[in-house]
Amino acid sequence: MASSNIFFIIAIVPVFAIPSSLATEFVVGDEKGWSLDFEYQAWAAGKEFRVGDKLVFRYTPGVHNVVRVNGVEFQRCEAVNNTDPLTTGNDVITLLTPGRKWYICSVPRHCAARNMKLNITVLSEVGSPFAAPGPIPGSQTPSSSTRGSAVFSFYGWIAFMVSFVGVLLV
Repeated sequence: MASSNIFFIIAIVPVFAIPSSLATEFVVGDEKGWSLDFEYQAWAAGKEFRVGDKLVFRYTPGVHNVVRVNGVEFQRCEAVNNTDPLTTGNDVITLLTPGRKWYICSVPRHCAARNMKLNITVLSEVGSPFAAPGPIPGSQTPSSSTRGSAVFSFYGWIAFMVSFVGVLLV
């Protein structure tokens, strides 16, 4: 009886641990950070953002900021919803829900004239029972995903270990 309890624990723990262990931290703009005259849409292209992932905006405090806006505000480069800007220079935003997300620098002319804006689509968490949103019309979807391969490899390893331990305990 004790061996079947151990088998059950070994089988169930990875299912709950996987989503948090696969979360990725993205430094927006990589080594350039959140700064003027950078192509953030090109930076985001090909990246797969999922619920649980984190965006890290690094910049000089007092020079820039980060404001989450809606699609209309993004197009206009205006934060009109009285959203308080993030201003630490090392702002971490955890992506909590799937869907479109828009971020701008609200310092005058930084968004409109100097391209400090980022638009991403966040997919459901890996292993989530909820369906991921469909592709955006006109967008290209990467043909393969490193993260997807890692998930299948991880699940394959877990299945092997559970089978192996199960055989030893029987």
